Formats: sequence, structure tokens, C-alpha cells
Amino acid sequence: MSSSSSSSSSSSSSSSLLSTLQLPLKPIPGDCGHTLFGPFRDRLAYFYNEGRDKFFENRIQKHKSTIFKTNMPPGPLIASCPRVVCLLDAVSFPVLFDTSKVEKRDVLDGTFLPSLAYTGGHRVCAYLDPSEPKHTSLKSFILSTLSARHHKFIPLFQTGLSELFNELEAQISSKKEAYFNTLSDTMSFNYVFRLFCDKSPSETRIGFKGPKLVDKWLLFQLAPLGSLGLLPNLLCYLEDILLRTFTFPFFLVKSDYKKLYDVFYEFGSSVLDEAESKFGIERDEACHNLVFLAGFNAYGGMKVLFPGLIKWVALAGQKLHKKLADEIRTTVEVEGGVTLSALNKMVLTKSVVYEYLRIDPPVPFQYGKAKVDFVIQSHDAAFEIKKGEMIFGYQPFATKDHKVFENPEEFVGDRFVGEGEKLLKYVYWSNGRETEETRAGNKHCAGKDLVVQLCRVMVVELFLRYETFEVESGTFMFAPSVTFKSLTKLSSP
Repeated sequence: MSSSSSSSSSSSSSSSLLSTLQLPLKPIPGDCGHTLFGPFRDRLAYFYNEGRDKFFENRIQKHKSTIFKTNMPPGPLIASCPRVVCLLDAVSFPVLFDTSKVEKRDVLDGTFLPSLAYTGGHRVCAYLDPSEPKHTSLKSFILSTLSARHHKFIPLFQTGLSELFNELEAQISSKKEAYFNTLSDTMSFNYVFRLFCDKSPSETRIGFKGPKLVDKWLLFQLAPLGSLGLLPNLLCYLEDILLRTFTFPFFLVKSDYKKLYDVFYEFGSSVLDEAESKFGIERDEACHNLVFLAGFNAYGGMKVLFPGLIKWVALAGQKLHKKLADEIRTTVEVEGGVTLSALNKMVLTKSVVYEYLRIDPPVPFQYGKAKVDFVIQSHDAAFEIKKGEMIFGYQPFATKDHKVFENPEEFVGDRFVGEGEKLLKYVYWSNGRETEETRAGNKHCAGKDLVVQLCRVMVVELFLRYETFEVESGTFMFAPSVTFKSLTKLSSP
């Protein structure tokens, strides 16, 4: 679902703007501190003492700048160089999409690269810079695989949603509540596997264990970037030592990964045949890329995407629910079903999905290493980036820039309706601008259009079936945690 970021044409190249804006050139503020103690200090603040958003807010206030230097987790001993130039505004952030200025090699997870044993010894497409020879063939293979299955996107997802909603209703009826994340994970894995392998995973040797197998594989790779959300006390120091001193060894999940690899190798044969014959990719490498695409990019993204969507639509309240229901039911009746044409005519539904992707992007971080010396600008000043410096962007701050968006912290369902569509170029969730296309030669998310489409279908099917709903939400590790408390069924005409 998400690889890393886009092309030179997509960037608001700060150096090209300087000639007209003439912003003052300033040294980049910020102190990374001692090589060992500075990263330790900053990650304790980031995870425990301040929290993620406050960590960035406090440094913006301290430096009076949305561009500054700091350390990002995990730090030593896992990452030898945690120092980054941090970008926190809508003007500077898009330089991370400009692959003429930044290198996207091995930066998917930030300042460290998990062991390649987790991907069969291969640097999969998400780890490659577009300048590397294999990137174009692998990205083309992924785009072709998705394109060949576009006719399945909506009907397959509708089947999964029907099963999910039935289970939600049953649990609420019996338990008075239903935990959405587990049900969503099951639906998401089933959808992805059926999409690529034309078979339900329950009919294979992994049975119903798919989500747990992938969850464990993901967790062991990403653990250094996560936290259980502990309050600052002795336990948080213990957690920090356990998660961020050494990476977890692959042998702990080797058997789980082999099960995933084997079922994709067996049942994804048509996909792998095309990789070999059309794109010249060795079958083993293609299969490891397929597992990564399905498990990390797609399923891993959906683990965050769908609970977040439900959370924000629920919080928007009954007034928006009524407007969505009216638009959705009227359009579906006129169009004769939930078709791509019908989805494109639902302007409020589209806007609600974009607003969610703006206010709470499912992949909040972007990294890139400067290929050359260049000048970057914020709203207020210009700064010189040196070749080799790691650049980091925290997307929720860029897409909640108060100089671009009115009431940026507020979920405004119709923000992108009418004239508001012009603001879509500042929506960056897909590792590029929403107004630009993914191509084999950039790092824009290969599943960009599919993600938006599935989010729309989820909202549509929800309000074809229900009038309104209520949830309780929190956060666990990397994803929103959502529990349904009530579902009000659509009343009979």
C-alpha cells in the first residue's frame, strides 16, 4: 500500500521558488546532542515523556521553525545515524517526492533497514530507489498485477464487507459491543489473498491463521519504531531497551514466513508466471515481492487504514452521517448499484475519504537522503541541505498546515467539495500529491487509486446498511483501536 515517494516533477522545489520569494537563508536550527545520549534523550521524549505530536510541536516552538534538526528512533545500536532534518510544513514536505534531490534507497522504515532475511534475502521494490535498475521492472510488475485485477476490486470487497457487517451485528447483539480491528484484519487478509491468488485462504494450508502470521512478521520488523504507550516510569525504560537495543532475529518468524511464502508461491502462480515471462523477474524474487506487496503494503496498510476511517467518520457525528446516507442512497438508486460511475458521482463521500487521508494519513512518516546540496524553504525561511543528510517528514503536520488549510485540526467532511478540490494537491498520504499519478519510475504508492476506491466503498456499504453508528477509539502500537458500541440499522421505507 505504501512504498516511499515520488518524482522530480511532483516537487515544490524550494530552490526554484527562491528567485521569486527571496526568503532569508538561515542555518537549520536544532541540536542532536551527543552521538549516544542525544538519540536516547530524544526517543524517550518521543515515545514516553512528550508523545509523538508533542515532540514535534515543542520543537517547532523552541526553534520557531518548521524545519529543524533532531534524532529519530530507533537510534543506536540499531541505527548508526539517527540524525535527520525534520520537515513539518506543506511547503517543504514535497521535496521528499523529488527523486532528483533525494534518494529513496533503503529508507522505507526510516534510519534503519530490517534484516533482508525477512524478505528472502531480496531488497524488495519498496526498498529501491527509482534509479536502481530493478525498480522499474518490479514496480511495473506490481502495477500490471493490480491493473489485471481491477474488475475484482469492488465486488470482492463488497463480499468481504457483507461478512464483516454480519459479524459486527452478531457481536453487538450478543456482547453489546464489537472490536472492529480483528474483524477488519480478517476481512483485509482474505480480500488481498483472494485478489492475488483467486482462492480463499481458508481453503489453503494456512487456513484462518493468515492475519496472525503476517502480524508477527510485521511486528518483528517494525518493533523498534513502536511502543505500547506506557507512561513514563521504569516499565517504559525496560520497553525501550527491549525494543530498541537490538533488532529481533528473523529465525523467530522463519517458519511463519515460509508458510506465507509457500501459499503465495502455490496459489499466486498466474501472477508469478507473468513476472517471469513479461518482466524477466526470477520466480523466487517475484514471490518475495508478492508476499511483501500483499502482507506489508496491502494488508499492513489496511490494518491502519480501515480502523482510522471508521474512527473519523464515527466522530464526525449524525449530521454528516445523514448527508452521506442521502447522497449514497440516491446515487446508488439512480445508477443501479455500487459502480465506479456511481462512486465518482458521490462528491461528499469522496471528500470525506480525502479528509480522513489528510487529517490522519495511514503512513505518517517519509524519509529520503539528499543526493546533492540544495536549498529548501518553509513558509518563512530558506535552509541549505547538504548531500548525504537524512531528511524526515512527519506528514500529519504537513497536511494540517494552518497556512494551507482552514481549521486544519478539525474533520471537515465537505472540505474537498467544489472549490475545495484545489486543495487536493496538499494531500500527501500516498507518498506523492493526490493530484498526481503513480508510475513505474516514481515512488508514488502503487495502490493509490485502489486505496481511495476501497475507502469509498466501505463508507457506501456502511450507509446503505445503517443510519448511524457509535464507536470508542484509542491507539495500540501503530494503529487506531476501534470498538463499535452501537449500529442503527437502516429503517424500512
